[in-house]
Amino acid sequence: MNKTILIFRHEFFATIRRLGFIILTLALPVSALLSIGVSQLVSGIVKPATTVQTTSVGYVDEAGGFNQFTAEGDIRLMPYTTTDAALQAMVKGDIKDYFVIPSDYTTKGIIQNYTLEKQLSVPTDIQGAIKNFLSDNLMADKFPAATVQIIESPLNMVSTRLTETGAAAQDQGGVSDLVIPGIFSLLLVLSLIFSSTYVLQGLGEEKENRIMEILLSSVSPRQLITAKVLGIGLAGLLQVLLWAILLKPLLNLASSSIGGFISSVHIPANFLILGIVYFILGYLLFAVLCSCIAAVTGTIREAQGLASIFTLFSVAPFWFLSLLILFPSSPVWVVFSIFPFSAPVTMMLRFGMYGVPVWQIIVSLAVMALTIFGGLLLAAKLLRTYLLMYGKRPKPTEIIKNLKNA
Repeated sequence: MNKTILIFRHEFFATIRRLGFIILTLALPVSALLSIGVSQLVSGIVKPATTVQTTSVGYVDEAGGFNQFTAEGDIRLMPYTTTDAALQAMVKGDIKDYFVIPSDYTTKGIIQNYTLEKQLSVPTDIQGAIKNFLSDNLMADKFPAATVQIIESPLNMVSTRLTETGAAAQDQGGVSDLVIPGIFSLLLVLSLIFSSTYVLQGLGEEKENRIMEILLSSVSPRQLITAKVLGIGLAGLLQVLLWAILLKPLLNLASSSIGGFISSVHIPANFLILGIVYFILGYLLFAVLCSCIAAVTGTIREAQGLASIFTLFSVAPFWFLSLLILFPSSPVWVVFSIFPFSAPVTMMLRFGMYGVPVWQIIVSLAVMALTIFGGLLLAAKLLRTYLLMYGKRPKPTEIIKNLKNA
């Protein structure tokens, strides 16, 4: 056991001293600070215009009665008695466009707009001003001004999430349902990939340099792999905890540049706890997988090529993120949440955005735990079987045959 602890301590301190580990740990918060600083610098240089430019648009009222509410925000509507007068004003530059309200407008609802510019469609601001102008005049004598304003305004709906008891839920969702899970899942993927890669490199180098033979003369393959996986895993866990601690201050700092809504984003405790659990299991899963690959490959380069195929499963949920947002209840996401290699990221995205039934979390964690246990036994057996194999990778049929005979 003392030798296992020595290997554990060696792997932990060797990992946190790695230049790549230090750069990755510091690169994300430093790059976030630089992005926030650049955004604040740009916003300070590019100041919003203090003067508002008014646009004049002419109209010819053939229907009659459209003579009020000619000021619609930054748009000024100028009445003309004939289309020729409006055309001359537009040619002179007195007005930008002009439109005609035909005598049958109240029955057909068609407005004809005229302009000298080549346009795909009438600009949104002018179109909105004309619409409000027409609506204001049509409803002026029928509804109070406050009612007219409500009719013309976009729907302003506030949604409140309730618990099963009818009380307002503590987590009301909103933008944080996409921001926090997305950022946290991305950090989770990065740490999982890099931490498990360190296991692959360590075993591969020791096997390629034949140091593995010396180590296995003192400890068993299972003790060696367990110590390496736990030592590097602890370093990765510290990395994730550091990012999680810095996430909230960085979001608060970014709120002044990106938008005030970010300052209201909070990380629920249950989300953070579940994220740490999935990181631990996800790391152990990928680390054990990398151990199996390192055991049966002859060179580090070959091992890294095979490992990259399996790590693609961890980022696969990001490829279909738009589908997850549109179809959160699809059975496909249940499968992704239980499949061990994609479970960490998929479950964190689903849990943060929409919530996940408890039974799915239990099944997902159980499947990952069983896969890790079986993988650890397999990795130890593969390492013992192919310890002295150098420069050659066995075929899958040979691996199965040797495992049966081992």
